[in-house]
Amino acid sequence: MATKGNGLAIRCSVAVPKAASSFGDSRRKGTKSPVVVIDNYDSFTYNLCQYMGELGCEFEVYRNDELTVEELKRYRKNPRGVLISPGPGAPKDSGISLQTVLELGPIVPLFGVCMGLQCIGEAFGGKIVRSPLGVMHGKSSLVYYDEKGKGLFTGLPNPFKAGRYHSLVIDRDTFPIDELEITAWTEDGLIMAARHKKHKYLQGVQFHPESIITAEGKIIVQNFLKTIEENEESNQRTCVALR
Repeated sequence: MATKGNGLAIRCSVAVPKAASSFGDSRRKGTKSPVVVIDNYDSFTYNLCQYMGELGCEFEVYRNDELTVEELKRYRKNPRGVLISPGPGAPKDSGISLQTVLELGPIVPLFGVCMGLQCIGEAFGGKIVRSPLGVMHGKSSLVYYDEKGKGLFTGLPNPFKAGRYHSLVIDRDTFPIDELEITAWTEDGLIMAARHKKHKYLQGVQFHPESIITAEGKIIVQNFLKTIEENEESNQRTCVALR
């Protein structure tokens, strides 16, 4: 564990069997940068990290006020992927999270959870409002999805049960449809997931995959890690084609 700036930069991985994850194989070869986790001062962050470690992913955790996006890009030379954690407050309280969405989201796969999704919505012109149903703290909801192909919810039942811990949502009436698309919702129409129309690997969920209520949550995290592998394979093919 290393102290840096105003917070803690934690480099961590969890050993997994070799066959468990090709993501872990590439990590052990030492040829890949870690996934960067932007921690918005939320205890749930480390539950998400636990899932990633169990899936063979090496990651580094930075507080949202610990460094600038430019420092992150320079120090890490662009991470393999970025996870923006849940957190208290609104996107305006999320430190570098909004800027990270805009600057790194189009470059590497980015996954926002709870406030992380709200950061994606606000970054592209959406409004964050109070949920008309009030505070959801440890509440279970059925989530319906349509990703029109592979995505975060590949392999999940439709609908699936998810744990929610939030009082804010992306406003559906002013949703930035030119930039983003809604990929999941509740029965009452609240936005539960969205992604960028052009940069398909820039996506997020309003619920908590790491909650015990979200039985398939680890699959969602695994699907995010798969998008990182897919992005790297695509970039590699492009490099070969340009030679």
